[in-house]
Amino acid sequence: SAGGGMVKVKVSGDLVVQSIEIDKDAVDPEDVEMLQDMVLAAANEGIRAAQERAESKMGGIAGGLGGGLGLPGM
Repeated sequence: SAGGGMVKVKVSGDLVVQSIEIDKDAVDPEDVEMLQDMVLAAANEGIRAAQERAESKMGGIAGGLGGGLGLPGM
């Protein structure tokens, strides 16, 4: 989300944008650039959060495999 929650972007674990919600108060015909910036910020935050969550989940799986298979660095 961005703009104090005025723009929300939902991103799946495979980094696909699933939805965009824009609060009506975020729409100012005199300042379209601000809305564009908020959408961009929310999309980037959604992607970052999805990547972080995927890495967190994969870290637990990879950590378990590394010890059992003798694969260094996993």
